[in-house]
Amino acid sequence: MPAPSPAPFDGDAVYQPAEDTFLLLQAAIAEGRPEDTVLEIGCGSGFISQELGPRTACIIATDINPHAVRAARARGIDAIRADLFRGIKGSFDLILFNAPYLPTRPEERSGHWIDYALDGGESGRETVDRFLLDLAGNLRPGGRSLLLISSLTGLPQVQETAAAAGLTAEVVASGRCFFEQLHVLRLKVESRA
Repeated sequence: MPAPSPAPFDGDAVYQPAEDTFLLLQAAIAEGRPEDTVLEIGCGSGFISQELGPRTACIIATDINPHAVRAARARGIDAIRADLFRGIKGSFDLILFNAPYLPTRPEERSGHWIDYALDGGESGRETVDRFLLDLAGNLRPGGRSLLLISSLTGLPQVQETAAAAGLTAEVVASGRCFFEQLHVLRLKVESRA
């Protein structure tokens, strides 16, 4: 999807905390350890990083949307602009991602920055699949990731893609939201015996 042209800061272009945010935060608080180095991808307003940061050793937040990066920085979060793992150096103990998971046809796109928070492509898995393919190389040994998806995204298909990428995918939290079921998956590099 082509990037919209840059504009002055626009709060309406930033995904605000909602049911999916709170479900992922709850799972992240349960999963996070004081010694963890954490990466939050797609940080939106920075709410999760702000809440989880004091409970971990270090947290870095990223978003492709420059308005989201500015919003997170306004909360005091160390945020950088990045497309998933592009430009990210190092590995992490815990990686969080509230992915854009809504199946979206081209004619449904607004052409605004907020699309990056919502638009999962026609299957709802375009960005999720890219994330899964690059995840293992960005996790420290024993590291884990929490990925939030929707029943609209196709839980079995996401689990299949994770397995093909050498990852285990376990549902650790779920919640109903309007017409969909939200799931948080804990992803780990599959251990080979």
